[in-house]
Amino acid sequence: MITSEEVKEVGKRCGADLVGIASMDRFEGAPKQMDPRYINPDAKALIVFGFRIHRGLLRGIEEGTYFSGYTSMGYGGINTVFAPLVLRQVCNFIEDNGYESTAYPNPLVAVAVDIATGEFKKGWSRPVSPEKPAPDVFIHFRIAAFCAGLGEIGYSKVFLTPEFGPRQRFACILTDAPLQPDPIYEGPKICDRCMLCVKECSGKAISSKEVVKIKVAGRQIEWGKLDVIKCSNAYTGAVKETNPFLPEDLPDKFEEWSKYYVDANPHKNEFVKWYGGIGGHNPGLEGGRGCLRACMIHLEQEGKLKNKFEEPFRKRKPWKLK
Repeated sequence: MITSEEVKEVGKRCGADLVGIASMDRFEGAPKQMDPRYINPDAKALIVFGFRIHRGLLRGIEEGTYFSGYTSMGYGGINTVFAPLVLRQVCNFIEDNGYESTAYPNPLVAVAVDIATGEFKKGWSRPVSPEKPAPDVFIHFRIAAFCAGLGEIGYSKVFLTPEFGPRQRFACILTDAPLQPDPIYEGPKICDRCMLCVKECSGKAISSKEVVKIKVAGRQIEWGKLDVIKCSNAYTGAVKETNPFLPEDLPDKFEEWSKYYVDANPHKNEFVKWYGGIGGHNPGLEGGRGCLRACMIHLEQEGKLKNKFEEPFRKRKPWKLK
């Protein structure tokens, strides 16, 4: 028999920065298409791994001089290279001890989801029987991290941990090993509703007034209503003032583009054809100006994070193009 402590130790030794464990009953009431219990009805635990985004990967975007590092190392590199290797090693450990393990990297089935609605794309797949959801079940990583006791969901809908604030990505393992779950995070409140995420978002994608409320693991949680189309388009470079790769004479089409999701295909759309995707991901050219950088800067200034630095992140006035 293996223990939660052993699994966490192996996970961190293999390279995860954070490891939390959720019991499966905490997903009671989850939408059928997002309920991990349908992946393995006999699972007893969901292990959630957090991988820090190095603060220095945001430095080049902050200075306006190096944009590919964040997308390649802080996004694609974690999701498609580093995290899967850690998941494999932990799965080996679990299976060597006689239990089943199912690795669930991030993002596993994002290609099948309509970004505007959060629902499966029409005609993508169909259930194999009436009582089951359609393949593939999509685990909500932020909800999973909350259920594993790793932190809280901030007003921006970005997950915040006491270690790194908004600077991490997640991946999961389902297992039938009887692991002891971690308590839901009830430490010092991380998000203080400073609303800098709203103010600094280049796409103006986060509402300052409307909130979304859901109940998870017996707790009521909420975040600001997010316009996911505006968010995605701004993040990948649709706002001229935060994308130096767009020609100066290209008309500002963000309001036009923000009415529908612009797939970041360099052969289709003007705002990305000048840069393209990196590491198998859309280019994160905006660098989370509000939800990631402004949030991180504020939390560091307030002394709320355990990951400390000798120097402040923001040393110069933020740039914006005309």
